Amino acid sequence: MSLPNCPKCQSEYVYEDGVLLVCPECAYEWSLDDETVEEGLIVLDSNGNRLADGDTITVIKDLKVKGAPKDIKQGTRVKNIRLVEGDHNIDCKIDGFGAMKLKSEFVKKI
Repeated sequence: MSLPNCPKCQSEYVYEDGVLLVCPECAYEWSLDDETVEEGLIVLDSNGNRLADGDTITVIKDLKVKGAPKDIKQGTRVKNIRLVEGDHNIDCKIDGFGAMKLKSEFVKKI
């Protein structure tokens, strides 16, 4: 039986460790029995709702922007978000500000 490639990074160097499969390149672990393997990035908003690419969100508090003359105000709607890895895990464009990176803990899904 050949082992499947890693679902996260597509590495072919997967090995078995007990009941789990392990990828040595990205350290991802999963089970062959697990049919609900979630692929991709899991990002939750301030209320615990799962966000996805293309969602519309609302900013829940005023956010100061370095180098900008004004803040992003509470209630600002942001359409068509893109999820990325890192500390600021939402990539978006905000009217009047341009391209921004936001933290998911300061937004809620609409």
